[in-house]
Amino acid sequence: MSAAEISTLTHSDAAQRLNQLWQRIHAAEATAGRAAGSVQLLAVSKTFPIEVVDAIASCGQKAFGENYAQEGVEKAAQRPDLEWHFIGPIQSNKTRGIAEHFTWVHTIDRLKIAERLSAQRPTELPPMQVCVQVNISDEASKSGCAPDTALALCQAIAAQPNLKLRGLMAIPEATDDRTTQRRYFAALRQLMAEINAANPSLKLDTLSMGMSGDLEAAVAEGATIVRVGSAIFGQRSYATNTNNPASTEH
Repeated sequence: MSAAEISTLTHSDAAQRLNQLWQRIHAAEATAGRAAGSVQLLAVSKTFPIEVVDAIASCGQKAFGENYAQEGVEKAAQRPDLEWHFIGPIQSNKTRGIAEHFTWVHTIDRLKIAERLSAQRPTELPPMQVCVQVNISDEASKSGCAPDTALALCQAIAAQPNLKLRGLMAIPEATDDRTTQRRYFAALRQLMAEINAANPSLKLDTLSMGMSGDLEAAVAEGATIVRVGSAIFGQRSYATNTNNPASTEH
């Protein structure tokens, strides 16, 4: 279904899509022996119009993820009642809009970006909830800090006055092999445990990992937020956003 076609998404269609996805998430929680409701769903609405967000939100979904700063800021300004998460690469000249309109940022991979977000966060807003993005599968094409630099980056971010460090995020190498999926997610979970052990004051509690094609593996390895787009919205057209590679498709 194209973006144009899904812009007419009805409440019942949206409810059906969300219900099917939640069935997958709850089944994954049960299989992993985790409590129902321990995983938060982030609906990745990048490239889809605000009317689609409205349809999904009308079914009770409140957290939405955006990859492109300008597009995300425009949507967040139209629906400030929703919880907006920035989940794309961050350019230094785009931090102000993100700091002013988003509640969460999942993709901090260098201190400069954290410092700008903290400095530009409006004082009347609560601290921004943030995650450090880790290049857990060591791909040259992927954003994210190296695992062995994550502790130092986390400690520096935790010192920023207008940010609240919550945990780690990763977009591992795309694969259909469940064993490989779980290995990458397990590595991120272990890294968070090591960081908490090295500096207990950080109290990291969030693992943002898992997308439409691998959320079961992510939940099995401890994901607390899964970022899902295509399973809710359908396949995207990147005619005007060709800088987003298929390997990062949510």
